[in-house]
Amino acid sequence: MSGGIDLKAVGDLSRAEAVAELERLAGEIAAHDQRYYQDDAPSVSDADYDALRQRNAAIEAVFPDLVRDDSPSKRVGAAPAEKFSKVRHAVPMLSLGNAFSEEDVAEFVERIRRFLKLDAETPVTFTAEPKIDGLSASLRYENGVLVQAATRGDGETGEDVTGNIATIAEIPKHLEGEGFGAVCEVRGEVYMSHADFTDLNARQEADGKPVFANPRNAAAGSLRQLDAAITAARPLKFFAYAWGEASALPAGSQWGVLEAFRAWGLPTNPLTRRVSSVAEIMDFYREIEADRARLGYDIDGVVYKVDRLDWQTRLGFVSRSPRWAIAHKFPAEKATTILEAIEIQVGRTGALTPVAKLKPVTVGGVVVSNATLHNEDEIARKDVRIGDTVIVQRAGDVIPQILGVVEGTPRGSEPYQFPTTCPICESHAVREINPRTGKEDVVRRCTGSLICPAQAVEKLIHFVSRNAFDIEGLGAKQVTAFFEEGLIKTPADIFTLEERDRTSLKKLKDREGWGSTSVANLFAAIDERREIDLNRFIFALGIRHIGETTAKLLARHYGTFAALRAAVAEAAGGAETEAYQALLAIDGIGATVVEALVDFFGEPHNETAIDKLLEAVTPREAEQPESAESPVSGKTVVFTGSLEKFTRDEAKAMAERLGAKVASSVSKKTDLVVAGPGAGSKLKKATELGIEVIDEDGWLERVG
Repeated sequence: MSGGIDLKAVGDLSRAEAVAELERLAGEIAAHDQRYYQDDAPSVSDADYDALRQRNAAIEAVFPDLVRDDSPSKRVGAAPAEKFSKVRHAVPMLSLGNAFSEEDVAEFVERIRRFLKLDAETPVTFTAEPKIDGLSASLRYENGVLVQAATRGDGETGEDVTGNIATIAEIPKHLEGEGFGAVCEVRGEVYMSHADFTDLNARQEADGKPVFANPRNAAAGSLRQLDAAITAARPLKFFAYAWGEASALPAGSQWGVLEAFRAWGLPTNPLTRRVSSVAEIMDFYREIEADRARLGYDIDGVVYKVDRLDWQTRLGFVSRSPRWAIAHKFPAEKATTILEAIEIQVGRTGALTPVAKLKPVTVGGVVVSNATLHNEDEIARKDVRIGDTVIVQRAGDVIPQILGVVEGTPRGSEPYQFPTTCPICESHAVREINPRTGKEDVVRRCTGSLICPAQAVEKLIHFVSRNAFDIEGLGAKQVTAFFEEGLIKTPADIFTLEERDRTSLKKLKDREGWGSTSVANLFAAIDERREIDLNRFIFALGIRHIGETTAKLLARHYGTFAALRAAVAEAAGGAETEAYQALLAIDGIGATVVEALVDFFGEPHNETAIDKLLEAVTPREAEQPESAESPVSGKTVVFTGSLEKFTRDEAKAMAERLGAKVASSVSKKTDLVVAGPGAGSKLKKATELGIEVIDEDGWLERVG
C-alpha cells in the first residue's frame, strides 16, 4: 500500500459518510484541544492537527447543512483548568483559519477583495509575521499598569496567570510613553527559546525530574504553575502581536499599533513585515521557512493580517476566527512505527471508534502512542493489521492518523475483524440504514443506549463538563466512580446527592478519596449550579447535533427553556407547521438540528428526565445582547435580493452586532425585511404578511 493519505475523497463521500466523518472529527479534535490547551501534553503534531481540521472544513464546505454545533470550526481552544481562577475575556480570544498552499493564500486574498468589493487597482496591504509555537496570553493594562494576565482558555474564559506573567522579564509592568488609554489589553505568545529549553531539560534531568517533550510544552507548563516562584525560575519570553479590549488605539493600522507596542516597551517580532501581493506574501513565507531552523525558537507557520483596521472591522469574524487573518502552516511531519493493538472506544452517542495503539515514536518533537483509524471501512480500505509497520502523520496537537502500511515490510496478523457487539455492555452494535438515502451508516453504534455504561457515563460527563454545568470537583473521574457505585445515574441525581447522603449508611465523606471538607465543597458547587444560563442548560442535555454554538442560537432566539420546549412540541406536528418553519428560519439552524430537537423532545424518557431535572434546576432567561439599545435589537431581520452597498455576510455580521436575530426565511415572526434589487419570493411573502420592508439605504439610516 502507498504511504500517501488513503482517505476517501471528500467529493466522493455520501451524506451518511459525511455525517459520520464530522462526528468523528469533532470528537478527535476536541480531545486533542483538551490535551494541547489544558493538559500541556499534546499527543500529535501541528501538521496532523491541521490535517484533521482541514478535512473537517472540506467536508463542511461540501455539506454545509451537516455542520455540527460542536464542530471544530465553531470552537477555540479548551476550557480553563480547575486549578486556576477564571478570567472572562472582554473580547474573545479567537483562533485563526489555516492555509496550506499558495492556492489557499491566493483564495484568502481574493475573499478579502470580494467581501470588501474592491476593484483590481485597489491594493490590499497585509502584515506578515512568524507564527510562534507557544502559549497565547492576554495582558490587561489600566492607565499603563499591568493589572491582570490570562491564558486563552476556551476563547471566552481563560486562566488567571497574573503572578506568573509578572515574572517574565520581557513583559513591562508599566508601559512607557503615551497613547495606551485607560484600558489596553495586549495579546501575544509566551514561548521558550531552543537554547533555554535545552538548559532547562538538562537541569530537570540532573534533579531527577521529568524532561519536557518540546519548548511549547515547557513554556505552557512553566506559565501554568500554581507557584509563581517556579515560573520565575523558567526562562520564558514573550512576543506581542495583537490586542483585545482597548479604550483607544494609537493607530489605524496593524503595523501602526505594533510600532506603538514597541514604543511602549513591549517586545514584538522584528521579522514582521508589510506585504501587498500574493507574490510578496509567498516570498516572505519561503524566506521564513528557509530560516526556520536558525531562528532559535519554534514556529509552525506564518500569519497574514489585513493591515487597515477599518477593513478588519468591516470584515469581522466567522465562527471561531477573523476573516481578516489567516495562518499559513508548514507541511506535516511523518514517522513510521509498529501498530501494536486496536482498541474500540464507545462514545456517548454509542459510536464505536477504533484507536490504534502504537509503539511510541517521536514525530515533530512529540511522542506519539495513539492514532486514529476513523472507522471500520477505513481499516478495511487501508488493510491495516496488528503488527504492521505503519506511517503515522502528525499535524498539530490532536490525535495523529495512520496514513497506511509501509510497502515491502512483513505483514501483521489476519485482517482485523471489527466487533459487532459493544465491548462495554455486549449489546448488538449495528450500522444504521439512513432513511433518506437508504445507505448504511459508516459508524457502528451500540444499541444499548439506556443500559450501556459507556454512553450513560459519557452523557453525565458531558452534562457536568466545563461548557455545560461546570460543577467544580465533579469531573470525569468522580462521575465515573459515582455511576459505578450507583450514586448518580441521571443528571437529576446530581442535585439530590446531598439529600440522599444525609440518610445513607455509608456517607460520602467516609469513601476513599473524600473527606468532610471536599464533600462540603462538592455540595456547595452543586448548589451554585441550581441556576444556570439557558444556553449551558440546552448544551448540557447532550442533544445530538446541538453544540455550544447552536445552544446559544436557540437560547438567544427563544429566551426561555419553556418557550423553546413549547416551540419544539409544536414543530413535532411536521415540516408544514409554523413552529417548524420558525425553527428552520433561524440563521445557522438546519433541518438536521430541527429533526434532532423534535426527536429528543418527542422521546417520553427524555421528557421525564427533563421534568425531574427542572425540579432541581432553573435555567435563567437568556441575557440581552450588549447592543440592547440599538433600533434593531431583538428584532428578527431577513436580508433578500442583491445587496449592493455591502455583502450578505457583512450585513448579517452588522445586524448581529446590533443585537438583531438574522433569519433565512420570512415568517409571521419576522419584524423587518431588507430588500435589494431582484428580491423575489421573500419580498412577496413579506408584503402578503404586512411585514415592514426597507432597502439598503433605509437599513443604514435605521442602524445609524
